[in-house]
Amino acid sequence: MFSVLGPDVVVTGNVTATNDLHIDGRVEGDVNCGSLAQGSESQIFGSVVAESARLAGSIEGAVRVKQLTVERSAKITGDVEYENITIENGGHIDGRLKHMSSVDTSSRERPRAVESGSSPFVSNDEAA
Repeated sequence: MFSVLGPDVVVTGNVTATNDLHIDGRVEGDVNCGSLAQGSESQIFGSVVAESARLAGSIEGAVRVKQLTVERSAKITGDVEYENITIENGGHIDGRLKHMSSVDTSSRERPRAVESGSSPFVSNDEAA
């Protein structure tokens, strides 16, 4: 099951689809879907969030897609976050590329420095 926004369709507002979405028209808002196929004449002015996407048109906004293919006719202006990416020769991205990490390293506890002469282990008396 998939939904299509044809080349003559202009959407002002956010677009959400639970399954596949094919956009050939213009969207002035955020796009959130399972899988996105964007036509080469399509325009999106907003962020894109999807599990997978094949982008061929223009996007002005952030892109967050796990499986991303940027076709040769695509022009993305904004930061791109991905897990796997393919950029065809001629595909254009004007923004930062960031790999989605499966583990957030910023939330890990950093090891503490141990002063010389002190033990890094906590005795049962100290833990109580």
